[in-house]
Amino acid sequence: MTKNIAILGTGANGSCIAADLIDAGVDVTLIDYWPEHVEAMRANGLRIQMIETDDLHVSVRAHHLTDVATFSEKFDIVLLVLKAYDTEWACHFIKPYLKPDGLLVGVQNGMVAEEIAEIVGPSRTLGCVVELGSELATPGFVERNTTRDETWFGVGSMDPSTEGREDEIVDLLRHTGNVDVVPDILSAKWMKLIVNTMIMTPIAILGLPTNEAIEVPGLRALMVRLGAESLLAGESLGHETIPIMGLTVEDIANRDTVPEVLMDELTARLRPGGLNTLLMDYRRGRKTEATLVNGIVADELERLGHDGSANAAVTAISERITRGELEPAITNLDLIQEMLPPG
Repeated sequence: MTKNIAILGTGANGSCIAADLIDAGVDVTLIDYWPEHVEAMRANGLRIQMIETDDLHVSVRAHHLTDVATFSEKFDIVLLVLKAYDTEWACHFIKPYLKPDGLLVGVQNGMVAEEIAEIVGPSRTLGCVVELGSELATPGFVERNTTRDETWFGVGSMDPSTEGREDEIVDLLRHTGNVDVVPDILSAKWMKLIVNTMIMTPIAILGLPTNEAIEVPGLRALMVRLGAESLLAGESLGHETIPIMGLTVEDIANRDTVPEVLMDELTARLRPGGLNTLLMDYRRGRKTEATLVNGIVADELERLGHDGSANAAVTAISERITRGELEPAITNLDLIQEMLPPG
């Protein structure tokens, strides 16, 4: 029986997943809130600039948010590929169009899986971790920065009612990259959050392509400090240190080196000239996920009386950039250093 599948949020990553599914013969409904992107896809299809193969150009069924009110059939599976801060409204929005036994999967950054379960119900929620880099600046055209071999998803159940249903999502996402079923999906999502605290905000505030930013003196030390703080915060919340992105248990056996191992695994995949999603948000004047990544680490450590000053500092600088008080620039690294306690 053919499943009715939707992707809610066809920005850069959502578009990559959608194009791969369509190319594999999967029938998918695309829903997005950027009108120009939807119209461009309707007129000319969706084109993904690939690294290891020729560009992928597919015809799509793309819909504006307002079109959803005309839908008569409900979805078996919805992949939610929006920013973490859009999770609440998006879940309430799509909930009436999800079948009673359907699944909603947040293919997102941040710790949003439990929020999804609260809205649509734990029996209709699976958790997901994603490692996929891409850029969307021109409607209808996406630059994908990770190959299919480098792309990784972790999928897991959070409730007994969904145990065994992970394969329904694995069968879809394997068209885009490598997929593992993860028994402790919340710990896996926190491990990815650790990666994001090190990579997303500190690199974006420098205003450079990622491969250039990581060569800036002093940044690696800051990134490792951010990761160490994030690891401590995760442990305080009961999350285990588990391998993600193809790493093994042996790779992360030494707790003290976990941040560097995670960072090295990710930076090894970087492409020249690639821009991370947070920097693109700055350039478009959009809200960022910094407070839901570095910010929640800083808040948790403050609650416990531990040092979270590095995550607090990069969050503060990011907020100033968003407000227009600063521009993304290398000099922001000096501002962060001034905000950190000595030692």
